[in-house]
Amino acid sequence: MSRPARARIDLGALRHNFARARSAAGGSRIIAVIKANAYGHGVLPAAEVLADADAFAVASIEEALVLRDAGVDKRILLLAGIFDPAELDEAASRRLDLVVHDAWQVAALQSWRGAGRFDAWLKIDTGMHRLGVASADVPVHAGALRALPCVRVVRLMTHLACADEPDSPHAAAQLAAMERACDGFDGEVCVANSAGLLGWPAARCDWVRPGIMLYGSSPFVGGDADRDGLRPVMHLESKIIAVRDLPRGECIGYGASYTAEKDLRMGVVALGYADGYPRRLGTGTPVLVDGRRTRLLGRVSMDLITLDLTGIPGAAVGSAVRFWGEGLPADEIAAAAGTIAYELFTGVNARVRREYLSA
Repeated sequence: MSRPARARIDLGALRHNFARARSAAGGSRIIAVIKANAYGHGVLPAAEVLADADAFAVASIEEALVLRDAGVDKRILLLAGIFDPAELDEAASRRLDLVVHDAWQVAALQSWRGAGRFDAWLKIDTGMHRLGVASADVPVHAGALRALPCVRVVRLMTHLACADEPDSPHAAAQLAAMERACDGFDGEVCVANSAGLLGWPAARCDWVRPGIMLYGSSPFVGGDADRDGLRPVMHLESKIIAVRDLPRGECIGYGASYTAEKDLRMGVVALGYADGYPRRLGTGTPVLVDGRRTRLLGRVSMDLITLDLTGIPGAAVGSAVRFWGEGLPADEIAAAAGTIAYELFTGVNARVRREYLSA
């Protein structure tokens, strides 16, 4: 029998969440963000389910090649563009769209003498101050790109830093800045990420690019995926491999960080931080055993964790344990870990086998 840690990926839920994105987008075209192995869910199964998207977005040429080598023919956007001018030849041969966020990338295209043409997405820094050209420089850079024979079309885009806060003045200021930056521009525009798509109508432009919502997590601070009409896609699970009685006053695990307040039954589960379950989680973190909520006891170790089974008399070796998924939102576990669901999903590593439920 193989180690029982697994991530069950519900492709039907992924399809449902894409339909939710399509409904919210109205007439906007959709770029499905499937970078980082589709946020840890498996990029090729995700791409197959998301085949009705108008484009895919990835973080690098290496991620794009996984799709192209598997026969995916859809438009693919490199969200950070090229990292080196030498990448332009392959980007052209593989028919990849480029985000252009800096003057050196414009210069690289001006110097390139290869065959092929690109769709260029000029990224504007409207207040996130990470990547993007200054708003005042948009006419210069857009004009320079449009003058190049290797550029087929130029679109404008930006990224919202605080769209996950429904009343954020910063998000409102970025949207206003983007509107000013686009004044006089006669091409297409992309602004909305998942939070922008669901929470900021002004961000729904010609294109939208949902990411985290596709995988069933709320894009909002303190959000509720169910309320947002989303279904969990990843269900991180394992099984109890041992059951023990722990007398009052005895300790569990590394550092003896938990001492039993009373006699209890505990279960040992095959999952740990080497699988991507955060070590910073500790006593009290909720888990489900045979569908019933209980708690983590002590520290998360590399391969194992311990649970309180006192209130679940039927729990035994082989009982199913769920760490997030249906009945236990990843957002809740992320909050307990002081992080976000993005990190949980992408942190589930390759030794946790993926099992795909048909769409």
